[in-house]
Amino acid sequence: MAIYFRNFPITEPFLFDSLGNHWHQEPTSRPKGFPHYHYLQTEEGCGVVQVQGKTYALEPLEGILIAPFVEHSYHSASQSWFTLFATFTGTLEGSIPAIVGNASVIFVNSAHGAILSEQIESAIQKYKNPPADIRELSLDCYRTLLSLSDQSRTASLSDDPSYQKYVLPVIKAIETDYALDVTADALCRLVYVTPQYLSRLFVRYVGCSVYEYLTSYRISKAKEFLLTYRQMQIQEIARRVGYADTSHFISMFRKATGMTPAAFRKMN
Repeated sequence: MAIYFRNFPITEPFLFDSLGNHWHQEPTSRPKGFPHYHYLQTEEGCGVVQVQGKTYALEPLEGILIAPFVEHSYHSASQSWFTLFATFTGTLEGSIPAIVGNASVIFVNSAHGAILSEQIESAIQKYKNPPADIRELSLDCYRTLLSLSDQSRTASLSDDPSYQKYVLPVIKAIETDYALDVTADALCRLVYVTPQYLSRLFVRYVGCSVYEYLTSYRISKAKEFLLTYRQMQIQEIARRVGYADTSHFISMFRKATGMTPAAFRKMN
């Protein structure tokens, strides 16, 4: 049995607040939920999780991600139940809902669970051998969140014809052409629907409008440039993510993150 808690300040975008494995899981009830996103996965035995009026049986390598403050409980359904788990925090913790598709609960199948198990075990090994590289742990945490995002999208959208026909092509266009003068009208013409209809589809499937998704993606790419190319000027980064006006870029970045690009770079 091993459990590790974060014992350093929150200075990175994403961090594990706690990690554990080979944990002999006791019955747990949280009427007010947990304050962070919480992932629980079966290693041995079987467990039962009750959340939002549904019951999930977790066989080996199956897991579940539960959003903050969502009431839930779980208990063993076998003679013994061993689990691994992770909870998530970071300076960009507020962006985790968007990463996981704004889902309150994500059930993880065994195939995805095997990937997550390997990622979490790798992070645990770094905690076992201090001093831990905080930047590397942040990247590990981000990879884990992306794996959970993949599971969420695969489970809910792979067979949805409206998402596949209208939303996915627009997302791909945004992620390919974000540095260009992308307009909502041009994206609508791409899939032959009205701006109003496409916006409704985006809100339904992605949780935001087309414009908000484009802005969010551009700001995300700007963060990558800020941290990866530390000598690159803010004006050049603005241009590379689709903003001809640097002042407008700084304003949008501040609105999205609460700080200027320069402050974000300095903090990280």
